[in-house]
Amino acid sequence: MKLIVGLGNPGAKYARNRHNIGFMALDRMASDHGFGPWKGKHQGAISEGRFGSERAILLKPETFMNNSGQSVQAAMRFYKLDPADVVVLHDEIDLAPGKVKCKSGGGHAGHNGLRSIHAHIGADYDRVRLGVGHPGHKDAVPGYVLRDFPKVDENWLDDVLRGISDGAGALASGDTAKFLNAVAMRVNPPRSGTGTKGPQKAAPKDVAPKDTTSAPTPPEQAQDNTQKSSLQKLMDRFK
Repeated sequence: MKLIVGLGNPGAKYARNRHNIGFMALDRMASDHGFGPWKGKHQGAISEGRFGSERAILLKPETFMNNSGQSVQAAMRFYKLDPADVVVLHDEIDLAPGKVKCKSGGGHAGHNGLRSIHAHIGADYDRVRLGVGHPGHKDAVPGYVLRDFPKVDENWLDDVLRGISDGAGALASGDTAKFLNAVAMRVNPPRSGTGTKGPQKAAPKDVAPKDTTSAPTPPEQAQDNTQKSSLQKLMDRFK
Protein backbone atom coordinates (compact mmCIF):
# COMPACT_ATOMS: atom_id res chain seq x y z
CA MET A 1 0.00 0.00 0.00
CA LYS A 2 1.19 3.51 -0.82
CA LEU A 3 0.64 6.74 1.05
CA ILE A 4 0.48 9.41 -1.67
CA VAL A 5 0.87 12.89 -0.22
CA GLY A 6 0.09 16.14 -1.99
CA LEU A 7 1.50 19.31 -0.43
CA GLY A 8 -0.34 22.59 -0.13
CA ASN A 9 -2.11 24.90 2.28
CA PRO A 10 -5.71 24.36 3.44
CA GLY A 11 -8.54 26.76 2.66
CA ALA A 12 -10.13 28.39 -0.37
CA LYS A 13 -7.70 31.32 -0.15
CA TYR A 14 -4.84 29.08 -1.23
CA ALA A 15 -6.68 26.61 -3.46
CA ARG A 16 -5.27 27.85 -6.79
CA ASN A 17 -1.81 28.87 -5.54
CA ARG A 18 1.28 27.45 -7.23
CA HIS A 19 2.21 26.05 -3.80
CA ASN A 20 -0.97 23.94 -3.90
CA ILE A 21 -0.31 21.97 -7.08
CA GLY A 22 0.16 18.85 -4.92
CA PHE A 23 -3.38 19.24 -3.54
CA MET A 24 -4.69 19.75 -7.09
CA ALA A 25 -3.03 16.54 -8.29
CA LEU A 26 -4.58 14.46 -5.51
CA ASP A 27 -8.02 15.96 -6.11
CA ARG A 28 -7.79 14.93 -9.78
CA MET A 29 -6.64 11.40 -8.86
CA ALA A 30 -9.45 10.91 -6.36
CA SER A 31 -12.08 12.17 -8.80
CA ASP A 32 -10.87 10.21 -11.83
CA HIS A 33 -10.34 6.89 -10.03
CA GLY A 34 -13.46 6.81 -7.87
CA PHE A 35 -11.78 7.14 -4.48
CA GLY A 36 -13.84 7.56 -1.33
CA PRO A 37 -14.91 10.95 0.04
CA TRP A 38 -12.32 13.10 1.75
CA LYS A 39 -12.30 12.67 5.54
CA GLY A 40 -10.52 14.63 8.24
CA LYS A 41 -7.88 12.35 9.81
CA HIS A 42 -4.22 12.45 10.83
CA GLN A 43 -4.14 16.26 10.84
CA GLY A 44 -5.15 16.24 7.22
CA ALA A 45 -7.74 15.08 4.69
CA ILE A 46 -7.55 11.51 3.41
CA SER A 47 -9.26 9.59 0.63
CA GLU A 48 -8.93 5.81 0.25
CA GLY A 49 -9.22 3.69 -2.87
CA ARG A 50 -7.43 1.54 -5.41
CA PHE A 51 -5.58 1.91 -8.67
CA GLY A 52 -6.42 -1.51 -10.08
CA SER A 53 -5.03 -3.98 -7.54
CA GLU A 54 -2.94 -1.34 -5.78
CA ARG A 55 -4.49 0.06 -2.61
CA ALA A 56 -3.56 3.67 -1.87
CA ILE A 57 -4.21 6.36 0.70
CA LEU A 58 -4.27 9.94 -0.55
CA LEU A 59 -3.29 12.54 2.05
CA LYS A 60 -3.53 16.33 1.97
CA PRO A 61 -1.90 17.66 5.17
CA GLU A 62 -3.91 20.47 6.75
CA THR A 63 -1.19 21.64 9.13
CA PHE A 64 -0.12 24.30 6.60
CA MET A 65 2.94 23.71 4.45
CA ASN A 66 5.62 24.35 7.06
CA ASN A 67 4.31 21.55 9.32
CA SER A 68 3.39 18.97 6.67
CA GLY A 69 5.63 16.35 8.32
CA GLN A 70 3.36 16.10 11.36
CA SER A 71 0.44 14.87 9.27
CA VAL A 72 2.58 12.52 7.17
CA GLN A 73 4.13 10.96 10.26
CA ALA A 74 0.72 10.48 11.92
CA ALA A 75 -0.68 8.72 8.84
CA MET A 76 2.39 6.50 8.54
CA ARG A 77 2.08 5.37 12.14
CA PHE A 78 -1.63 4.58 11.77
CA TYR A 79 -1.18 2.50 8.61
CA LYS A 80 2.17 1.03 9.78
CA LEU A 81 4.08 2.26 6.75
CA ASP A 82 7.77 2.91 6.13
CA PRO A 83 9.24 5.98 4.38
CA ALA A 84 9.71 3.81 1.27
CA ASP A 85 5.89 3.52 1.09
CA VAL A 86 5.46 7.30 0.85
CA VAL A 87 5.27 9.39 -2.33
CA VAL A 88 5.10 13.18 -2.02
CA LEU A 89 3.90 15.47 -4.84
CA HIS A 90 5.05 19.07 -4.51
CA ASP A 91 5.69 22.30 -6.40
CA GLU A 92 9.22 22.75 -7.75
CA ILE A 93 10.51 26.22 -8.66
CA ASP A 94 13.72 24.81 -10.16
CA LEU A 95 11.75 23.13 -12.97
CA ALA A 96 10.08 24.92 -15.85
CA PRO A 97 6.26 25.07 -15.81
CA GLY A 98 4.81 21.77 -17.00
CA LYS A 99 7.97 19.74 -16.31
CA VAL A 100 7.58 16.68 -14.05
CA LYS A 101 10.40 14.65 -12.54
CA CYS A 102 10.66 11.88 -9.95
CA LYS A 103 13.25 11.58 -7.23
CA SER A 104 14.03 9.20 -4.37
CA GLY A 105 15.74 10.52 -1.25
CA GLY A 106 18.08 13.49 -1.27
CA GLY A 107 17.78 16.98 0.17
CA HIS A 108 14.78 19.26 0.49
CA ALA A 109 16.33 22.16 -1.52
CA GLY A 110 14.79 24.71 0.83
CA HIS A 111 11.19 23.62 0.26
CA ASN A 112 9.49 24.15 3.62
CA GLY A 113 7.04 21.28 3.20
CA LEU A 114 9.83 18.83 2.40
CA ARG A 115 11.95 20.26 5.20
CA SER A 116 9.20 19.40 7.68
CA ILE A 117 8.76 15.89 6.26
CA HIS A 118 12.52 15.31 6.46
CA ALA A 119 12.46 16.31 10.11
CA HIS A 120 9.67 13.86 10.96
CA ILE A 121 10.31 10.75 8.82
CA GLY A 122 13.76 11.23 7.28
CA ALA A 123 14.68 11.62 3.62
CA ASP A 124 14.08 8.09 2.31
CA TYR A 125 10.78 8.68 0.56
CA ASP A 126 9.86 9.24 -3.09
CA ARG A 127 8.91 12.58 -4.57
CA VAL A 128 7.20 13.85 -7.69
CA ARG A 129 8.55 17.31 -8.52
CA LEU A 130 5.99 19.45 -10.34
CA GLY A 131 7.57 22.38 -12.14
CA VAL A 132 5.99 25.81 -11.63
CA GLY A 133 8.89 27.98 -12.78
CA HIS A 134 11.07 30.49 -10.93
CA PRO A 135 10.29 34.21 -10.44
CA GLY A 136 13.92 35.12 -11.22
CA HIS A 137 15.14 36.14 -7.77
CA LYS A 138 15.13 34.15 -4.54
CA ASP A 139 13.60 37.03 -2.57
CA ALA A 140 10.53 36.86 -4.82
CA VAL A 141 9.93 33.14 -4.28
CA PRO A 142 7.55 33.30 -1.26
CA GLY A 143 5.18 35.72 -2.98
CA TYR A 144 5.45 33.84 -6.26
CA VAL A 145 4.44 30.41 -4.94
CA LEU A 146 1.62 31.91 -2.86
CA ARG A 147 -0.02 33.50 -5.90
CA ASP A 148 -2.60 31.79 -8.09
CA PHE A 149 -1.69 30.24 -11.41
CA PRO A 150 -2.47 32.82 -14.10
CA LYS A 151 -4.98 32.02 -16.83
CA VAL A 152 -2.17 31.64 -19.36
CA ASP A 153 -0.99 28.56 -17.40
CA GLU A 154 -4.35 26.80 -17.33
CA ASN A 155 -3.81 24.64 -20.42
CA TRP A 156 -0.48 23.13 -19.44
CA LEU A 157 -1.59 22.80 -15.82
CA ASP A 158 -4.67 20.81 -16.85
CA ASP A 159 -2.52 18.58 -19.06
CA VAL A 160 -0.09 17.89 -16.22
CA LEU A 161 -2.87 17.06 -13.75
CA ARG A 162 -4.56 14.74 -16.25
CA GLY A 163 -1.25 13.04 -16.96
CA ILE A 164 -0.56 12.51 -13.27
CA SER A 165 -3.99 10.95 -12.87
CA ASP A 166 -3.46 8.75 -15.95
CA GLY A 167 -0.22 7.44 -14.48
CA ALA A 168 -1.34 7.19 -10.85
CA GLY A 169 -1.54 3.39 -10.94
CA ALA A 170 2.03 3.16 -12.20
CA LEU A 171 3.15 5.62 -9.52
CA ALA A 172 1.49 3.54 -6.81
CA SER A 173 3.18 0.36 -8.09
CA GLY A 174 6.60 2.03 -8.24
CA ASP A 175 6.92 2.15 -12.03
CA THR A 176 8.15 5.73 -12.38
CA ALA A 177 9.09 5.33 -16.06
CA LYS A 178 5.54 4.36 -16.95
CA PHE A 179 4.19 7.16 -14.78
CA LEU A 180 6.35 9.79 -16.48
CA ASN A 181 5.39 8.43 -19.89
CA ALA A 182 1.70 8.89 -19.02
CA VAL A 183 2.40 12.52 -18.11
CA ALA A 184 4.39 13.07 -21.30
CA MET A 185 1.55 11.68 -23.41
CA ARG A 186 -0.69 14.44 -22.07
CA VAL A 187 1.81 17.30 -22.07
CA ASN A 188 3.51 16.44 -25.38
CA PRO A 189 1.20 14.06 -27.27
CA PRO A 190 2.70 12.43 -30.37
CA ARG A 191 1.79 14.06 -33.63
CA SER A 192 -0.55 12.14 -35.88
CA GLY A 193 0.43 11.51 -39.51
CA THR A 194 2.84 9.22 -41.33
CA GLY A 195 4.41 11.68 -43.74
CA THR A 196 2.03 10.81 -46.57
CA LYS A 197 -0.25 13.34 -48.12
CA GLY A 198 -3.73 13.41 -46.80
CA PRO A 199 -6.87 13.47 -48.91
CA GLN A 200 -7.24 16.54 -51.04
CA LYS A 201 -9.73 19.09 -49.91
CA ALA A 202 -12.96 19.29 -51.87
CA ALA A 203 -13.59 22.49 -53.73
CA PRO A 204 -15.90 24.90 -51.91
CA LYS A 205 -19.50 24.39 -52.87
CA ASP A 206 -20.03 28.04 -53.75
CA VAL A 207 -17.16 28.09 -56.25
CA ALA A 208 -18.18 27.03 -59.76
CA PRO A 209 -15.85 24.58 -61.54
CA LYS A 210 -13.59 26.13 -64.12
CA ASP A 211 -14.95 25.82 -67.68
CA THR A 212 -12.26 24.37 -69.92
CA THR A 213 -14.35 24.46 -73.15
CA SER A 214 -13.86 27.17 -75.77
CA ALA A 215 -16.06 30.18 -75.47
CA PRO A 216 -18.67 30.55 -78.27
CA THR A 217 -17.75 32.89 -81.09
CA PRO A 218 -19.78 36.12 -81.00
CA PRO A 219 -22.17 36.55 -84.02
CA GLU A 220 -20.35 39.67 -85.28
CA GLN A 221 -17.00 37.89 -85.28
CA ALA A 222 -18.52 34.85 -87.03
CA GLN A 223 -19.96 37.04 -89.83
CA ASP A 224 -16.62 38.81 -90.28
CA ASN A 225 -14.84 35.50 -90.55
CA THR A 226 -17.33 34.37 -93.27
CA GLN A 227 -16.69 37.52 -95.32
CA LYS A 228 -12.91 37.05 -95.15
CA SER A 229 -13.28 33.45 -96.25
CA SER A 230 -15.32 34.45 -99.39
CA LEU A 231 -12.84 37.18 -100.36
CA GLN A 232 -9.92 34.78 -99.95
CA LYS A 233 -11.61 32.27 -102.28
CA LEU A 234 -12.10 35.00 -104.96
CA MET A 235 -8.46 36.06 -104.75
CA ASP A 236 -7.31 32.48 -105.05
CA ARG A 237 -9.23 32.13 -108.39
CA PHE A 238 -7.16 34.93 -110.04
CA LYS A 239 -3.73 33.73 -108.88
